Amino acid sequence: MAAEIIRIPCLQDNYAWVLHDAESRITLCVDVPDADPVLAALTSRGWLLTDILLTHHHDDHIQGVEALKAATGAKVTGAAADAHRLPALDRSVQPGDSFTLGALSIEVLDAPGHTLGHIAYYIPAAKAAFTGDSLMAFGCGRLFEGTAAQMWQTLSRLKALPGETLIYSGHEYSLSNARFALTIEPSNPTLAARAREIEAARAAGEPTLPVLLSTECSTNPFLRVSEPAIRATLGLPSASDAEVFAEIRARKDRF
Repeated sequence: MAAEIIRIPCLQDNYAWVLHDAESRITLCVDVPDADPVLAALTSRGWLLTDILLTHHHDDHIQGVEALKAATGAKVTGAAADAHRLPALDRSVQPGDSFTLGALSIEVLDAPGHTLGHIAYYIPAAKAAFTGDSLMAFGCGRLFEGTAAQMWQTLSRLKALPGETLIYSGHEYSLSNARFALTIEPSNPTLAARAREIEAARAAGEPTLPVLLSTECSTNPFLRVSEPAIRATLGLPSASDAEVFAEIRARKDRF
């Protein structure tokens, strides 16, 4: 399947993601921080939006949904558990569900931690995972509702996807996340090299997403909790993976 995925900057540091499959004429948008830039991108390409997929209920991911739906007639998909705090849903889904849009088979992944009802969408044919505010470049979302144990389970679930999966997350946080990651694993040469690349890209005003999952697995401390060097830095050589994750998350909140 030859799907095209574009990044649409919104608000201060959000991204909406639009996937277009020319063969089936399916065009979907994952999260809508602001309708106007999404509509502008669709118009410039002559694409008709058919679907909106929502990862979670925070305003900076859904506040443009109603305007975008009114302008395009797109159908809205979101978590059944969060239907009471999402825009009106045309399709309610649960973790473990899969559904089809044109030629696209879309898997719904449980992704609590940032919020309790957070979900992610994995599209195997596109080698794409839309992770919202769960897994991010060098990081993960804050624990506003869920627990550290829940977020660790979420990241473990996402980490198990094929390494060639591209991670499309909801924010451009790579620079600050990379600087924090270096405090957790300063001796990782792959991390240091990638951090330099991120510094240069952001200085030039360039985006840093999407990113390969395999790259995250070699540089994101939240996915590397079993590494002896990280455990030594934290003083937790024999702690469980979940406990190490919780300590990294606590340090990031203070960073």
